[in-house]
Amino acid sequence: MKLNHAVVTSVDRDDLEDLGASHWARTIAAIKQTNPDTTLEALIPDFQGRAELIRLVTDARPNILSHNMETVRRISPLVRSAARYDTSLKVIRQIAESGITAKSGIMVGLGETVEEVEETMDDLLANGCKILTIGQYLQPSRNHYPVAEYVTPEQFQAYKETGLSKGFEVVESGPLVRSSYHAEKHFLKINK
Repeated sequence: MKLNHAVVTSVDRDDLEDLGASHWARTIAAIKQTNPDTTLEALIPDFQGRAELIRLVTDARPNILSHNMETVRRISPLVRSAARYDTSLKVIRQIAESGITAKSGIMVGLGETVEEVEETMDDLLANGCKILTIGQYLQPSRNHYPVAEYVTPEQFQAYKETGLSKGFEVVESGPLVRSSYHAEKHFLKINK
């Protein structure tokens, strides 16, 4: 496909003994072997916080490794079925300690406060995260958590400015922003 930059993600594979970690590692290795000039970001699950599984992926050496926090600490147990806030921070810390650029993302509009978003920023920075994406939560179905607020463009801009002033190297913040939004641009900015 001759891609300059690729983002690889998948659904959680809790049905597998290694939760899919070896598949992640093999996929990253195959892309690097087939297209050594393609830079690579992987968006991974938390692998239940199992350090040896996270290490399988970090040892494959993607350029950026992302794991989404999804939301603030208070709301996390309400919207994440199995993942835990502190486990996600542990994943981010292990990524950063491996020397790979750590990235994360959150959704807003779930009823969080500005102070809670800033606390999440602080938690991510304290664990080595360098890139943050912030987007509007949209309710996928009537069975999912309801939207509490549609965040204004001005507030998204304020989140971006706050995140940059706190020390993130890149912050993408806007209603349509998702984890992979402008992913190649993030890589280029971090590695210029």
